Amino acid sequence: MKLYIKNMVCDRCKMVVKSELEKIGIFPISVELGEVEFSGDFKENQKQDLEIKLQLLGFELLEDKTTITIEKVKCLIVNLVHHQNNEIKTNLSSYLSEQLGQDYNALSNLFSEVQGTTIEHYFIAQKIEKVKELLMYKELTLSEIAIKLNYSDVAHLSNQFKKITGVTPTHFKQLKENNRLQIDGL
Repeated sequence: MKLYIKNMVCDRCKMVVKSELEKIGIFPISVELGEVEFSGDFKENQKQDLEIKLQLLGFELLEDKTTITIEKVKCLIVNLVHHQNNEIKTNLSSYLSEQLGQDYNALSNLFSEVQGTTIEHYFIAQKIEKVKELLMYKELTLSEIAIKLNYSDVAHLSNQFKKITGVTPTHFKQLKENNRLQIDGL
C-alpha cells in the first residue's frame, strides 16, 4: 500500500515522516519524497492519528487522484533540481512523462489548472532557489553553478535569475538578506 504526502521536499522530511509512522506502529518499506510504501493496511485510528501528526508538522495526506498527480510532478522536479543536480539525459517533458507513465500534455494542463502556473515555471522557480542556495554558500562561481544546473551559459542563468528575482546574481550575493524561499512554498 502507498500513502501520498504533500510538502515532503527533503531528506529531513523523509526522516520525520518515517519517525512519525514508526511511532504509531507502521513500519514503511520505503519513504521517498511525497510517497510512503508499506505492506498491509493500517487501522482507521492509525490513519487519523497519522493525519493529525503530519498536519502539525506541515505535511498533508493526499487521497485525491489529481492532487496526488500534481504532488508527484512537484516531487520529481524538487528531487531533480535539489538532489540529483538536474542530471537528466532528456528534456523535462519526456522525463516527467516517462516517470509518471502519462502524456505530458495532460500533465501540463492538469498542473496549470490546479497550480495556476506551468510546469516549466515551477521548474525554473526551483532552479532559481537552488541558484540562491549555491550563491549563499559562496563555494561555486556563477559559471560552475550554470554548468551544475544545466544552463547553456552564465548569461542565460543571469537573465533568468534577474527575471524571477528582480536582481542580478552578483547583486543577490551582496544583499544582507538572502530572500530565499522554502521549497514547499513555491
